[in-house]
Amino acid sequence: MPDVRILDFEQVSRLLPMDECIRAMEEVLAALARDELFNPLRRAERPPGASSLMGLMTAYRAGGPYALKAVVVAPENAARGLDPHQGTVTLFDGVTGIPRAILNASAITAIRTAAVSAVATRALMRSDAETLAILGTGHQAGPHLEAHRAVHDWGRVVRWSRTYVEEAATAEEAVRVADVVVTVTSAREPIVERAWLKPGTHITAAGSSIPTTRELDSQTMADASLFVDRRESTLNEAGDYLFPMREGLIGPEHIKAELGEVLIGAVPGRESDSELTVFKSLGLAVEDLAAAEHVLRRAQAEGVGTVVPL
Repeated sequence: MPDVRILDFEQVSRLLPMDECIRAMEEVLAALARDELFNPLRRAERPPGASSLMGLMTAYRAGGPYALKAVVVAPENAARGLDPHQGTVTLFDGVTGIPRAILNASAITAIRTAAVSAVATRALMRSDAETLAILGTGHQAGPHLEAHRAVHDWGRVVRWSRTYVEEAATAEEAVRVADVVVTVTSAREPIVERAWLKPGTHITAAGSSIPTTRELDSQTMADASLFVDRRESTLNEAGDYLFPMREGLIGPEHIKAELGEVLIGAVPGRESDSELTVFKSLGLAVEDLAAAEHVLRRAQAEGVGTVVPL
């Protein structure tokens, strides 16, 4: 009878330190750009009348495992003091299909999302960037701050949200002083306006991941060099892209590159210090795959987790 290893939130968090996750995300995004992984568009199931939805994300590495992340996104969880993302990441043997591990998805999602954001910021920001602004203070804010501190020595960090203030009284105040802006909010309407952005600012937009919400206004998207995690995902899922697209301001050709293409040198990233750059992050199943693989290797080596027959 095959065994499956179960890893909880605390175990996943310990076995996926941010610096190691950043390296894993660089490697998997580069591999995706080289067409070494299978990453179909995710499915989102929203029952009629429900405020929550279930997302299903699958990935496969040739010669390696399958991964399935099944996550329920419950926006009201923030008011309950819970992560809005609840679910599991399951790894299956790529040959036999036997389940090998079930991991807490909240920990993986928070850490790998922040790690990818930091990879994008390092690749696309100006080298002389000094001030980082983080908009949002939910479950993603802390990991994003940790990740960005791992890739750059910031002179100043400013944080803002509608319910919590640190240094900045408004989003505009935070954005106007920033060289890099990171958005990790649950906003439905834009919280960043083009007029607030200094020349050469880089923005990593990671909060909105559905077609009906956005964090950046249309003019910001139209004026920026746009980088994404996956073209297919952006064209189908990103409200930040879809709103200005419907207004006729941008189209598919506006996407300059996927982040992995920049990492392998296939497409240039930032080309001038005055260029406005945006990385639109939606989250990919291959990121969950790579993070779960990393955790499982360490868990097996250290004998961590609960192993049960299945």
